[in-house]
Amino acid sequence: MMEFLYFPEDKTEYIPAMLSLTFFFILAFICYRIFVIKARKEEQSMKQFEEEVMKRIEEERRNE
Repeated sequence: MMEFLYFPEDKTEYIPAMLSLTFFFILAFICYRIFVIKARKEEQSMKQFEEEVMKRIEEERRNE
């Protein structure tokens, strides 16, 4: 019935699969952390930009 599943008798065949799985999980985690760090930096720069824009708007309203 489930002929497409393959469970080897020799369990050492799992070692390369586990190594590659571990490698790709670590790589995915590193990429995730890079995205989070970049997003935080971008958020900070956007907050600063927003504050500058709001200051300019306030100054223009005062000058009118």
